[in-house]
Amino acid sequence: MRGFVQVYTGDGKGKTTAALGLALRAAGAGLKVFIGQFIKMGDYSEIKALERFPDLIRVEQFGLGRFVAASHRLQTSRCQVRLARTREAIASGEYQMVILEEANVAVKYGLFPVQELLRLIIDKPMDMELVITGRGASPRIIEAADLVTEMKEVKHYYEKGVRARVGIEK
Repeated sequence: MRGFVQVYTGDGKGKTTAALGLALRAAGAGLKVFIGQFIKMGDYSEIKALERFPDLIRVEQFGLGRFVAASHRLQTSRCQVRLARTREAIASGEYQMVILEEANVAVKYGLFPVQELLRLIIDKPMDMELVITGRGASPRIIEAADLVTEMKEVKHYYEKGVRARVGIEK
């Protein structure tokens, strides 16, 4: 099977949901998936669900769970270390799908250079699906991708004061 590069970006809801749906579909077909979360940290509902597939889906959280200016140096340091871990996962031959969640955001805020993300795209094995999510995808990443979906928010109940709900948004 030939693998492609998919990018999910934009200001609308659904980027992570789309990527995790792909992970679930891949696991259902017996494919192994590596998910590296570059900003998130925590025990989200989706993490709990994915833990039910330890033989097929591996999730590693690289972030601090938030992004604030004061944590920029620490976030940058962690991202550099985790980029090496991501390169290992890609090169290992163990995974047929690799998801880099919020990698676009990490690049946008200078946690690592766009060239590093482009290098991952270039170096991925031909039979591996690479999925990159996050708002603000670099035009260079969009150009390098095979499929790009931009999520556009038209209307969201958050604007009416509805907070994130367990099982739906978190």
